[in-house]
Amino acid sequence: MKLREATFRANRRLAETGLVLGTFGNVSAVDRKARVFMIKPSGVPYEKLTPKHMVAVSLDTGRAVGGRLRPSSDTPTHLALYLAFPSIGGIVHTHSEYATAFAQARQPVRCMGTTHADYFKGDVPVTRPLSEAEVTRDYEMNTGGVIVETFTTGRLSPDDVPAVLVANHGPFTWGADPFKAIEHAEVLEYLARVEWRVRALNPDVPRPDGFLVDKHHSRKHGASAYYGQNK
Repeated sequence: MKLREATFRANRRLAETGLVLGTFGNVSAVDRKARVFMIKPSGVPYEKLTPKHMVAVSLDTGRAVGGRLRPSSDTPTHLALYLAFPSIGGIVHTHSEYATAFAQARQPVRCMGTTHADYFKGDVPVTRPLSEAEVTRDYEMNTGGVIVETFTTGRLSPDDVPAVLVANHGPFTWGADPFKAIEHAEVLEYLARVEWRVRALNPDVPRPDGFLVDKHHSRKHGASAYYGQNK
Protein backbone atom coordinates (compact mmCIF):
# COMPACT_ATOMS: atom_id res chain seq x y z
CA MET A 1 0.00 0.00 0.00
CA LYS A 2 1.40 3.38 -0.96
CA LEU A 3 2.27 5.77 1.85
CA ARG A 4 -0.26 8.44 0.92
CA GLU A 5 -3.14 5.97 0.64
CA ALA A 6 -2.12 4.19 3.84
CA THR A 7 -2.01 7.46 5.77
CA PHE A 8 -5.40 8.51 4.44
CA ARG A 9 -6.96 5.17 5.35
CA ALA A 10 -5.38 5.27 8.80
CA ASN A 11 -6.77 8.74 9.53
CA ARG A 12 -10.24 7.66 8.43
CA ARG A 13 -9.89 4.54 10.56
CA LEU A 14 -8.91 6.66 13.57
CA ALA A 15 -12.10 8.69 13.15
CA GLU A 16 -14.13 5.46 13.10
CA THR A 17 -12.72 4.36 16.47
CA GLY A 18 -14.42 7.20 18.34
CA LEU A 19 -11.12 8.26 19.89
CA VAL A 20 -11.19 11.69 18.25
CA LEU A 21 -13.65 14.58 18.38
CA GLY A 22 -13.95 17.24 15.68
CA THR A 23 -10.55 17.73 14.09
CA PHE A 24 -8.63 16.60 17.17
CA GLY A 25 -5.82 14.12 16.62
CA ASN A 26 -3.83 12.84 13.68
CA VAL A 27 -2.05 9.84 12.18
CA SER A 28 1.23 9.79 10.31
CA ALA A 29 3.19 7.08 8.50
CA VAL A 30 6.85 7.07 7.46
CA ASP A 31 8.91 5.81 4.53
CA ARG A 32 12.43 5.80 5.89
CA LYS A 33 14.06 4.89 2.59
CA ALA A 34 12.42 7.87 0.92
CA ARG A 35 13.16 10.03 4.00
CA VAL A 36 9.58 11.28 4.16
CA PHE A 37 6.46 10.87 6.25
CA MET A 38 2.81 11.62 5.50
CA ILE A 39 0.46 13.26 7.97
CA LYS A 40 -3.07 14.63 8.21
CA PRO A 41 -3.46 18.30 7.18
CA SER A 42 -4.16 20.80 9.94
CA GLY A 43 -7.81 21.48 10.77
CA VAL A 44 -9.41 19.46 7.97
CA PRO A 45 -12.42 17.40 9.16
CA TYR A 46 -11.88 13.65 8.93
CA GLU A 47 -15.00 13.10 6.83
CA LYS A 48 -13.68 15.46 4.15
CA LEU A 49 -10.26 13.88 3.85
CA THR A 50 -9.05 12.33 0.60
CA PRO A 51 -5.66 10.78 -0.19
CA LYS A 52 -4.54 13.96 -1.95
CA HIS A 53 -5.04 15.93 1.27
CA MET A 54 -2.24 14.02 3.03
CA VAL A 55 0.85 16.19 3.45
CA ALA A 56 4.36 14.87 2.79
CA VAL A 57 7.04 16.06 5.22
CA SER A 58 10.80 15.63 4.88
CA LEU A 59 12.53 13.69 7.64
CA ASP A 60 15.64 15.74 6.97
CA THR A 61 14.20 19.26 7.06
CA GLY A 62 10.83 18.88 8.80
CA ARG A 63 9.25 20.89 6.00
CA ALA A 64 6.28 20.01 3.82
CA VAL A 65 7.22 18.67 0.41
CA GLY A 66 4.89 20.04 -2.26
CA GLY A 67 1.14 20.61 -1.96
CA ARG A 68 -0.84 23.60 -0.71
CA LEU A 69 -2.11 22.38 2.66
CA ARG A 70 -0.31 22.88 5.94
CA PRO A 71 0.50 19.68 7.82
CA SER A 72 -0.87 19.02 11.30
CA SER A 73 0.38 21.43 13.95
CA ASP A 74 1.74 18.34 15.74
CA THR A 75 4.08 17.56 12.83
CA PRO A 76 7.28 18.55 14.71
CA THR A 77 6.34 16.14 17.49
CA HIS A 78 5.96 13.31 14.98
CA LEU A 79 9.28 14.28 13.40
CA ALA A 80 11.08 14.17 16.76
CA LEU A 81 9.71 10.69 17.47
CA TYR A 82 10.61 9.31 14.04
CA LEU A 83 14.16 10.59 14.40
CA ALA A 84 14.58 9.27 17.96
CA PHE A 85 12.78 5.92 17.59
CA PRO A 86 14.03 4.31 14.34
CA SER A 87 11.90 1.16 14.66
CA ILE A 88 8.50 2.88 14.46
CA GLY A 89 6.51 3.20 11.24
CA GLY A 90 3.42 5.12 12.32
CA ILE A 91 2.31 7.56 15.02
CA VAL A 92 -1.13 8.44 16.42
CA HIS A 93 -2.14 11.39 18.57
CA THR A 94 -5.59 11.66 20.14
CA HIS A 95 -7.37 13.44 22.95
CA SER A 96 -9.30 10.32 23.95
CA GLU A 97 -11.24 10.83 27.15
CA TYR A 98 -9.68 8.55 29.76
CA ALA A 99 -6.09 8.66 28.50
CA THR A 100 -6.32 12.45 28.38
CA ALA A 101 -7.70 12.51 31.93
CA PHE A 102 -4.60 10.65 33.12
CA ALA A 103 -2.37 13.01 31.14
CA GLN A 104 -4.04 16.04 32.69
CA ALA A 105 -3.81 14.46 36.14
CA ARG A 106 -0.11 13.79 35.41
CA GLN A 107 -0.59 10.15 36.35
CA PRO A 108 0.79 7.14 34.46
CA VAL A 109 -1.49 4.33 33.38
CA ARG A 110 -0.12 1.62 35.64
CA CYS A 111 0.49 -1.93 34.51
CA MET A 112 -1.88 -3.70 36.87
CA GLY A 113 -2.67 -6.89 34.99
CA THR A 114 -2.25 -9.21 32.07
CA THR A 115 -4.36 -7.23 29.58
CA HIS A 116 -2.01 -4.29 29.97
CA ALA A 117 1.09 -6.49 29.81
CA ASP A 118 -0.07 -8.03 26.53
CA TYR A 119 0.56 -4.65 24.89
CA PHE A 120 2.77 -2.56 27.19
CA LYS A 121 5.62 -3.96 29.25
CA GLY A 122 5.16 -1.73 32.26
CA ASP A 123 3.41 1.54 33.00
CA VAL A 124 2.52 3.94 30.22
CA PRO A 125 4.55 6.91 31.46
CA VAL A 126 3.61 10.55 31.73
CA THR A 127 6.09 13.26 30.74
CA ARG A 128 7.15 16.15 32.88
CA PRO A 129 5.36 19.43 32.17
CA LEU A 130 7.02 21.67 29.62
CA SER A 131 8.65 24.86 30.88
CA GLU A 132 7.47 28.31 29.81
CA ALA A 133 10.48 28.62 27.53
CA GLU A 134 9.72 25.25 25.92
CA VAL A 135 6.13 26.26 25.28
CA THR A 136 6.98 29.74 24.02
CA ARG A 137 9.60 28.60 21.52
CA ASP A 138 9.33 25.46 19.34
CA TYR A 139 6.45 24.10 21.41
CA GLU A 140 5.58 21.09 19.24
CA MET A 141 9.21 20.09 18.73
CA ASN A 142 9.79 20.38 22.47
CA THR A 143 6.75 18.16 23.05
CA GLY A 144 8.53 15.50 21.06
CA GLY A 145 11.70 16.21 22.98
CA VAL A 146 10.08 15.72 26.37
CA ILE A 147 8.64 12.39 25.17
CA VAL A 148 12.09 11.24 24.10
CA GLU A 149 13.52 12.51 27.40
CA THR A 150 10.94 10.47 29.33
CA PHE A 151 12.01 7.27 27.59
CA THR A 152 15.73 8.05 27.83
CA THR A 153 15.79 8.98 31.51
CA GLY A 154 13.41 6.16 32.41
CA ARG A 155 15.44 3.65 30.35
CA LEU A 156 12.27 2.61 28.57
CA SER A 157 12.10 0.89 25.22
CA PRO A 158 9.68 2.49 22.73
CA ASP A 159 9.13 -1.02 21.36
CA ASP A 160 8.14 -2.44 24.76
CA VAL A 161 6.00 0.58 25.69
CA PRO A 162 4.64 2.09 22.44
CA ALA A 163 2.72 4.89 24.14
CA VAL A 164 3.13 7.96 26.32
CA LEU A 165 1.00 10.57 28.05
CA VAL A 166 2.13 14.16 27.58
CA ALA A 167 1.44 16.06 30.80
CA ASN A 168 -1.60 18.34 30.54
CA HIS A 169 -2.03 17.38 26.88
CA GLY A 170 -2.86 13.83 25.84
CA PRO A 171 -1.64 10.49 24.52
CA PHE A 172 0.69 9.60 21.67
CA THR A 173 1.04 6.01 20.48
CA TRP A 174 3.13 4.39 17.77
CA GLY A 175 3.79 1.07 16.09
CA ALA A 176 5.34 -0.75 13.17
CA ASP A 177 2.78 0.93 10.90
CA PRO A 178 -0.03 3.47 11.35
CA PHE A 179 -2.70 0.81 11.85
CA LYS A 180 -0.72 -0.81 14.66
CA ALA A 181 -0.36 2.65 16.21
CA ILE A 182 -4.16 3.01 16.08
CA GLU A 183 -4.56 -0.38 17.76
CA HIS A 184 -2.28 0.81 20.55
CA ALA A 185 -4.33 4.00 20.92
CA GLU A 186 -7.53 1.96 21.24
CA VAL A 187 -5.97 -0.39 23.80
CA LEU A 188 -4.49 2.52 25.76
CA GLU A 189 -7.91 4.17 26.07
CA TYR A 190 -9.43 0.89 27.26
CA LEU A 191 -6.63 0.40 29.80
CA ALA A 192 -6.97 3.96 31.08
CA ARG A 193 -10.69 3.36 31.62
CA VAL A 194 -9.96 0.12 33.50
CA GLU A 195 -7.22 1.80 35.55
CA TRP A 196 -9.64 4.57 36.54
CA ARG A 197 -12.01 1.92 37.91
CA VAL A 198 -9.25 -0.07 39.62
CA ARG A 199 -8.14 3.06 41.48
CA ALA A 200 -11.74 3.66 42.58
CA LEU A 201 -12.31 0.06 43.69
CA ASN A 202 -9.06 -0.43 45.55
CA PRO A 203 -6.48 2.39 45.45
CA ASP A 204 -4.07 0.30 47.54
CA VAL A 205 -4.18 -2.88 45.44
CA PRO A 206 -0.68 -4.39 45.08
CA ARG A 207 1.09 -4.53 41.74
CA PRO A 208 1.17 -7.81 39.81
CA ASP A 209 4.36 -9.83 40.07
CA GLY A 210 6.99 -8.94 37.51
CA PHE A 211 7.22 -12.50 36.25
CA LEU A 212 3.53 -12.40 35.29
CA VAL A 213 3.98 -9.15 33.38
CA ASP A 214 7.08 -10.50 31.63
CA LYS A 215 5.31 -13.74 30.69
CA HIS A 216 2.30 -12.04 29.12
CA HIS A 217 4.42 -9.59 27.19
CA SER A 218 6.95 -12.15 25.95
CA ARG A 219 4.32 -14.59 24.72
CA LYS A 220 3.12 -11.96 22.23
CA HIS A 221 6.37 -10.11 21.48
CA GLY A 222 9.98 -10.95 20.69
CA ALA A 223 11.85 -14.11 19.84
CA SER A 224 9.96 -16.33 22.29
CA ALA A 225 6.45 -15.23 21.22
CA TYR A 226 3.95 -18.02 20.67
CA TYR A 227 0.57 -16.24 20.77
CA GLY A 228 -1.46 -16.36 17.54
CA GLN A 229 -0.67 -18.01 14.23
CA ASN A 230 2.46 -18.06 12.11
CA LYS A 231 2.30 -15.67 9.17
